Amino acid sequence: MATNRTYNRRNIFVVYTIIMLIACLLIVRLAYIMVYRADYYGVRAQQLHERERPIKAERGIIYDRNGVEIASNKPVCTISVIHSQIKDPETVIRLLSETLGLSEEKVRKRVEKVSSIERIKSNVDKETADKIRNFDLDGVMVDEDYKRYYPYGSLASKVIGFTGSDNQGIIGLEVDYDEVLQGIDGTILTLTTAQGLEIENAAEDRVEPIAGNNLTLSIDVNIQQYCEQAAKKVLEEKEAKSVKMILMNPQNGEIYSMVNYPEFDLNDPYTLTVQTGVDTDTLTDKEKNDLLNEMWRNPCISDTYEPGSTFKTVIAASALEEGVVKLTDNFFCPGYKIVEDRKIRCHKVGGHGAETFVDGIMNSCNPVFMEVGARVGAENLYKNFKKLGLFNRTGIDVPGEANSIMHKIEDIEAVELATISFGQSFQITPLQLLRAASAIINGGKLITPHFGVSVTNPETGYVQELQYDVKEGALSKETSETMKQLLEAVVADGSGKNAYLPGFRIGGKTATSEKLPRGTGKYISSFIGFAPANDPKVIAIVLIDEPTGIYYGGTIAAPVIADVFSNVLPYLGIEENYSEEEKEKFEIGSFQVPNFLGKTKEEVAELIKIYEFGEIYYIGEGDTVAEQFPLEGEQVNKNSDLILYLD
Repeated sequence: MATNRTYNRRNIFVVYTIIMLIACLLIVRLAYIMVYRADYYGVRAQQLHERERPIKAERGIIYDRNGVEIASNKPVCTISVIHSQIKDPETVIRLLSETLGLSEEKVRKRVEKVSSIERIKSNVDKETADKIRNFDLDGVMVDEDYKRYYPYGSLASKVIGFTGSDNQGIIGLEVDYDEVLQGIDGTILTLTTAQGLEIENAAEDRVEPIAGNNLTLSIDVNIQQYCEQAAKKVLEEKEAKSVKMILMNPQNGEIYSMVNYPEFDLNDPYTLTVQTGVDTDTLTDKEKNDLLNEMWRNPCISDTYEPGSTFKTVIAASALEEGVVKLTDNFFCPGYKIVEDRKIRCHKVGGHGAETFVDGIMNSCNPVFMEVGARVGAENLYKNFKKLGLFNRTGIDVPGEANSIMHKIEDIEAVELATISFGQSFQITPLQLLRAASAIINGGKLITPHFGVSVTNPETGYVQELQYDVKEGALSKETSETMKQLLEAVVADGSGKNAYLPGFRIGGKTATSEKLPRGTGKYISSFIGFAPANDPKVIAIVLIDEPTGIYYGGTIAAPVIADVFSNVLPYLGIEENYSEEEKEKFEIGSFQVPNFLGKTKEEVAELIKIYEFGEIYYIGEGDTVAEQFPLEGEQVNKNSDLILYLD
């Protein structure tokens, strides 16, 4: 009996000891969790009971050089569903399908998907979003968002680019400056039960989004509009394939305008608006994507071409720099030049006869430049090409820039050297040529073409000025001064005379280059011009691709630059300075511009009868004048153009 009691006590003690040990272990574990791991499990609990929804950050605004918005943001909403909170899925599917214009099948797939949150549609306009909000559907979230908006539609579309549904850049400046323009998204944190249901009347935590930085460009909206208008006019008149044009400050590389006409609508970039003869309904996805990529392409920087006679500026500058030619050197052009076994012709079949070097440039004579190129030699030409940046991309702040296609120097024989000397048998981009020409007329500085001027933090107001490389010594100042005089003579008395503007000193060079393959009858007509010739403030290039009828650059391309300069030069504050001969020849007179603001087209028509304006241009869709150029009270010459912006 005593033995049994002892045995029971021992068992009870063992059990008690085990229980106490377990209790101690549990207490230690609990203390560890509650004290040492409190922060970790607190976060885990918070994550379990909080649902996170993003708040889109506002993308930075893009301004032109005058502070005009050319890319901004339009308030929109994102519609999402939370599966665990939906009480009446069929009603949700029906109402969202009807209101958002989506198929029931697509909406059902999202609504029935078991996930924490599922997006139904982005970029929903405020009116539609408010309608959905008023339905008061359980499990349907309406969150604020932003959609990129371009106030000027197609203006500089292939330069500015556009964004996707996630507000990330797709092409153009929107891509290149994406990190600058992108903000930091915020979040909405909502408390939920273990089943994922939101707790009513529980306060939401918000982490506010941070807006992206603003970007100021060198583009001028008014100059861009002048250029696009001129490009459209010549494209329609010559039934051309396309027109490319760039206007730039040759002293610092700031680009005022870059036109690739026809452009496309930045607010509707996936609609093929510029394709002709294409039935979009029959296109495969790949065919449509190929056409879209072609439509979005920026040929001014992405396409190479044979520059033709505009490249003679580079050859002439190289010859002067190497000291192998003087302005008074004599040449003879019989209409051709025999190079090895080739008979290479001049554009003037009968020849120019006896010429000086100056005459050769003014007449754009191929035999003269073949002789000049031979004097310089391939090695010295390539040395100068390199100094003028023709073997490298310009470094412009837009993606997709192509590089030149040149002969290897060891492959250059007499024929190749001859054709290079008048701008054939190699390819460069229009921007590469414009950059080289800028160095030729600005005293020998190799600048970096660019659009970005400054970045501004909208919160602090801090402004960061953007810097770009400038390389001195591309050629001597003496050669630059001589080239400016020679190119001014081309416009005053030579092949570029159709770019002449009374009161302004214009320099430039024409070109008519046959496209590859030869013999197709397809040409690129071009002109490169700058002003004032003695102190260049603006340089421009225009290329008319496959014009019909007359295709000579001096005939159809030079007048385009003259038309643009007639508006741009006064706009930039460059005043006319007429010689006595010009005053007499062109009957120069002046008058004060009246006030057209607030007047209708009908009232304008009556008012201009008493003034000697040239062309009258209306920009916009309204009937009332909101802005005018020239401004009221400005002194202008007879036959000056008038631009009226309609409200």
